[in-house]
Amino acid sequence: MAGPSLRQLHAHHAIHEGGLSGAVTKTEEMEELLEMKEFEVARQAADHLIDYWETRILSHADAEEDGFYQEMVEGNPDLAGAVAKLTRDHDILRTIVADIKVRIKETGLSPEVLQQFHALLVVNAIHSRDEERLLFEQPVQKRQV
Repeated sequence: MAGPSLRQLHAHHAIHEGGLSGAVTKTEEMEELLEMKEFEVARQAADHLIDYWETRILSHADAEEDGFYQEMVEGNPDLAGAVAKLTRDHDILRTIVADIKVRIKETGLSPEVLQQFHALLVVNAIHSRDEERLLFEQPVQKRQV
């Protein structure tokens, strides 16, 4: 069963905004360290950023998939297609994080790794916006005249 904060738009939106804001800040900090040529500290910041994605963003995705999405579909079976798309977004985020981990081991903080971190931000922002729109906006009922 999903917690109450997942079922309320304002609370769910706050979770999304907080998660994305933290990821943006941590990404910017890592990039600033690279610009200052603090390569070892930047690498540590990248490791912390990966951990943030896994423990904050992806754990939220897991919580959504482990109850919230099912509850939404049970309440409205028409949402099954939207939930499938949203779950795919989560899979894309997981894939990008896994790719970053491999690339960092192979090449360090390369331009490709930085692009992947930025891809996470873009995919997550679009996903959150779509999730809020698809699952929380109720269609306006037509009045019979």
